[in-house]
Amino acid sequence: MHRLAAVPAARLHLVLMLALTFSTGLVDAVGYLGLDRVFTGNMTGNVVILGMALTGADDLPVLGPALALVGFMAGAALGGRVLRTARPGWTNRTTVLFGAVGTVMLVVGGLLLGFSSDLTDAGIVTTTTVLGAAMGVQAATARFLAVKDVTTVVVTSTITGLAADSVLGSGQGGGSARRAGAIVLILLGALFGAAALHVHLGAGLLVSAAITLAVSATGHLHARG
Repeated sequence: MHRLAAVPAARLHLVLMLALTFSTGLVDAVGYLGLDRVFTGNMTGNVVILGMALTGADDLPVLGPALALVGFMAGAALGGRVLRTARPGWTNRTTVLFGAVGTVMLVVGGLLLGFSSDLTDAGIVTTTTVLGAAMGVQAATARFLAVKDVTTVVVTSTITGLAADSVLGSGQGGGSARRAGAIVLILLGALFGAAALHVHLGAGLLVSAAITLAVSATGHLHARG
C-alpha cells in the first residue's frame, strides 16, 4: 500500500489508462470478429461501417453498429453526468464507474460462456449495445482523468501526434513513448482478443473484466493512500 501511494498520480493514471487501452483492443476484437462485425469501443469504425452498410455493401450490418453507437453515447452521457460535480483526479465516482464497466464485462462474458451457442440475432445486438454502453462509460471516465494521448478507446489522434511530432515531422518528439505504448497495446489487445476467440467467445471479455476491475481497485487504493 505504501509503495503504491508513493507512485505519482500522473504516472499511475497513465499506466492504468494504457491497461484499459489493451482491454479495449480485446473487447473490439470480440465484437467485430465474434459478434457480427460491430465495434463496441471504436465508434469511428462503427460510423464507417454504418455508412457503408447503408449502401448494402458486402452485407454489412446496420442495426448492430447503430445501436452500439447509441449505447456508447448513452454510456458516455451517464459517465459525464456522474462526474459533472466531481473534483479533479481519481475519486470514489471514478472507482464506481470503472468498477461498473468491469462488472458489465464480467456478466456479459459469463453469460456468453453459457449461452453463446444459443445467441440469436437479437441476442447479439443486445450484447453489442450493452458493451457499447460500458465502453462509453469507460471513455467518459478516462476523458475526465485526462491522461494526454490516451483515450483508451481510439488511437487515431495518438498516431497523428506520434507522426506529427516525430523527426520526420516537427521534431518535437514529446510523449512519443506514451503514444507508441497506446498504439502497441491496443494492437496487442486486438491480437489477444482474436486468439481468445479460439478458446471461447466470452474468454476475451472475462480477461477484459479482470483488467478493468484491477484498474478500478488499484486507482482507488492509490487515491486513498
